[in-house]
Amino acid sequence: MGLNPIVKKDVKVQSRSMKICWGVFAYELILALVFFLSVVIIQQESRYSVGNIYSAMVWLYPILAVTQLVILGVVVPVRTASSISGEKERQTFDIMMTTSMTPFSVIWGKVVTAIVQSMLFVFASMPIMALPFIIGGMSWTYLFWFLGIALLVSIFSASIGILCSSLCKKSISAVILSYVFYLVFFIGTIFPYFIYEIIIQSVYLSGNAAQADNGIWWCLFLLVNPGMYITEFFAHVMAGQSMTEYMFELVNLTQSQRVLYEVLNGYGWLIISTILFLAVSFLFLFLAARQINPMRAHVKVAKKKHGDSQSE
Repeated sequence: MGLNPIVKKDVKVQSRSMKICWGVFAYELILALVFFLSVVIIQQESRYSVGNIYSAMVWLYPILAVTQLVILGVVVPVRTASSISGEKERQTFDIMMTTSMTPFSVIWGKVVTAIVQSMLFVFASMPIMALPFIIGGMSWTYLFWFLGIALLVSIFSASIGILCSSLCKKSISAVILSYVFYLVFFIGTIFPYFIYEIIIQSVYLSGNAAQADNGIWWCLFLLVNPGMYITEFFAHVMAGQSMTEYMFELVNLTQSQRVLYEVLNGYGWLIISTILFLAVSFLFLFLAARQINPMRAHVKVAKKKHGDSQSE
């Protein structure tokens, strides 16, 4: 099976442009500034502590990693949000759909192109990311974990952008809609947990602590919260703990809740959350491919004509 034509064409065009070079330069410049600023802050803090400054350098890893994940989360949707809508604005979308490529191949090609570009930035940052491991003495396996999470963030962000691009006719509308999707995943999934906290506080204040809910079912929405996913990952890396120990009230657990807690505790949360993010991403890709399918419009017209003929 050959390389996707869209990926082949877009990667070739981008490699010949200076935009990719300036993009890598800006990416590395931001990381360098964050790195030197973090070193200065760590150096200032070490003056008032008796600990070794080199042991504090391990905190450069989460700082640099979160910086890169934030950049990917902001840039990748913009890149894919203008892929399909940009074709419509340039009036080349209909020509592209007359090729032998399936709608899903078109969507997948646009997404893979964005992922390749984002991972190029990540790999270019490896010299800076390697410094905390050399100075702080961290395990090199955490570096490969970060690469996997960066790839997951790229896939998830690209799927959101491509879905919005297929729904909108203008690129600016697709970009705005992409960030609305982000708000749903970042903020909307936290509301159930906030509701739980409000309820649990009211129960404790009323003096009925024995009737307090343990909060396990309320926290399941956080499995698709990107912020919670990153927090859980760094809790394991930096502290060797799971956030589930702090989110749940480990009292009044039923048998099913105990089993669920044992599954989510430890690395279970990250594994299940990763599967859910991949499932949501491919669902978005499927919906985007269905949206741009030219046969979909013909089916709608045929159904409408059939309905009109029956009404007559």
